[in-house]
Amino acid sequence: MINKAYLVTSATVFALVAIVHFIRLVNHWQIQIGTVAFPFWGSWLAVIIGTALSMWAVNLASEWSASRQ
Repeated sequence: MINKAYLVTSATVFALVAIVHFIRLVNHWQIQIGTVAFPFWGSWLAVIIGTALSMWAVNLASEWSASRQ
């Protein structure tokens, strides 16, 4: 049961990261740490990678559940 919980938690975290970066892109929020500004292409990358990792974790969790039955 711990493995499935880990996969579901990972999927949720990655999905939330992707959603927050997508909201940043839609609202044109600037991210600046000191004098360094985080570019918008970084958020596009985070949306793509976060979505892919979230979908991968969901797929693994569903396969894990199916193999246990």
